[in-house]
Amino acid sequence: MSAQEVNFDGLVGPTHNYSGLAVGNVASMSHGGLVSNPREGALQGLLKMKSLMDAGYAQGVLPPQQRPDIGALRDLGFSGSNPEVLARAAKEAPQLLRAVCSASSMWTANAGTITPSPDAPDGRVHFTPANLQSSFHRYLEPATTGRVLQAIFRDEERFAHHSVLPATPAFADEGAANHTRLCGEYGEPGVHLFVYGRQAFGDVRSGEREPKRYPARQTLEASQAVARQHGLTDAQTVFAQQHPEAIDAGVFHNDVIAVGNGPVLLYHEMAFLDEARTLDELRAKMATPLIPVRVPVEAVSMEDAVASYLFNSQLLSNPDGTMTLVVPGECQEREAVWRTIQDYLLAGHNPISEVVVKDVKQSMRNGGGPACLRLRVVLTDAERSALTGRVLLTETLFEDLTAWVNRHYRDRLAPEDLADPQLAEESLTALDELTQRLKLGAVYPFQLK
Repeated sequence: MSAQEVNFDGLVGPTHNYSGLAVGNVASMSHGGLVSNPREGALQGLLKMKSLMDAGYAQGVLPPQQRPDIGALRDLGFSGSNPEVLARAAKEAPQLLRAVCSASSMWTANAGTITPSPDAPDGRVHFTPANLQSSFHRYLEPATTGRVLQAIFRDEERFAHHSVLPATPAFADEGAANHTRLCGEYGEPGVHLFVYGRQAFGDVRSGEREPKRYPARQTLEASQAVARQHGLTDAQTVFAQQHPEAIDAGVFHNDVIAVGNGPVLLYHEMAFLDEARTLDELRAKMATPLIPVRVPVEAVSMEDAVASYLFNSQLLSNPDGTMTLVVPGECQEREAVWRTIQDYLLAGHNPISEVVVKDVKQSMRNGGGPACLRLRVVLTDAERSALTGRVLLTETLFEDLTAWVNRHYRDRLAPEDLADPQLAEESLTALDELTQRLKLGAVYPFQLK
C-alpha cells in the first residue's frame, strides 16, 4: 500500500506568551515572565512549514485554540461581562488567567495519538485526542482538538475518532509526544512504541521506579488504553518506561530524548529505563530490521540534550532512503551537540545524511522544538483526497496565512497584557477569519453558540 507521512504543524496562537506554566519543562519555567512576540512565533512556524513543503515533504496545518478561554474562567466562578471576568481573574488569580491564555496547542505532538490504516484491524486511520490532564492549561485543549480533527478527517469510512481518556491521574495521556511508530515503508504494517513515566494500577513492573523531582506525565494504563481503542495487538506494541532520571532532568515527554521514523530510532542513552529490553522487543516485533542510533551521555550530557532539544528534532524520510534531521538553532549553540551531529550522526553508519537548522526560538523558549510543533499522520493517497478543509500547505495558503498573521497578531505580549479585553476581541476576530480561510466550519466554542 502506498502511503505518505503528513506533518500537521500547529499555528502559534495570538496569545502566545511566557508564563512559565509547565512544571518539569525547564525552558518554560526559566523564561516565565519574559515578553513574547506572537507575530514572530507564528511566522517562524510558518517558515518552517514552507521550507519543508518546498523540500518535498507533505505539510499540513492545524489552527490554534480559542484563547483566552473565558468560559473556563466562568466555570471557575468568575462572573460579569468578558472584560470584568478578565479583570477579576487578573486581580484574584493571575495564574489562572495566564493558564487560560496559553498558546500551548501550537505543540500538536500532544494533540493526540494516531494509528494509520495499515495497522488498524478495520483499515481506517484512528485518532484519540490526548486528555493532557497533568496541567490545567493543557487540560482545556482536548474538546476543541477533537472537533478540529473530526472536521478535517471527517470521512467515517476512512477515519475513526475515539473518546478522550478519563481525565484522571491514572489515565494521564500526553499524545504522540510519548508514541513512535516504527516501520519499513509507511504503507507497511508498523510497530508502536509507547513510552510512559509511571504505572498507576497493579503491581509495579520489576525494576520500575518513578522520578523524584518532576512529575511523570504519561501512565502505562493510558498508553494501553489508546492501543486497545485502536485495535492494536501485543504483536504490534512495545511499552517502555522512560528513564526517571531523564524526567528529573527536564525530559517531560519522551520526544525530548528520542525520535523515530521508519526503521530508525535516534535516542539518548538515558531515554529508557530498560534500554536493552526495549530494543530487543522492537527487534523481535518489527518486520524491518531496527536501526538504533544511540547517543551516549559522554557525547551529549542530559543538560545539553534538554537545552538544545537535539532529540526534539524532526526525522524525515527521503525518496532515496536517506533521512533529514531538522534541528532547532539552539543545537548550533552547544558545542558538544553540534560536534555530535557532525562527527557522530552525519558521519555514522545510519540513514541520516542531512541536518537542516530552523529558527523556532519563540516556541523553544516555552519548551517546544520542531518535533513538538507537528502531529504526524500517515495517509494513503485516497485518505489524503478525503480530507476536508484547506489544511494541506500550498504556496497560496502560506501567503494567505502569513498575511493573516501580520494583520491580526501583536509583536509584543507581556504577562500583564493578558487581561486586556481588546486582546480577547482581537483573538476571536482572527480565529473566526482563520476557520473561513481553512474551510473548517465551526470548531471554536464562540462559533457554536
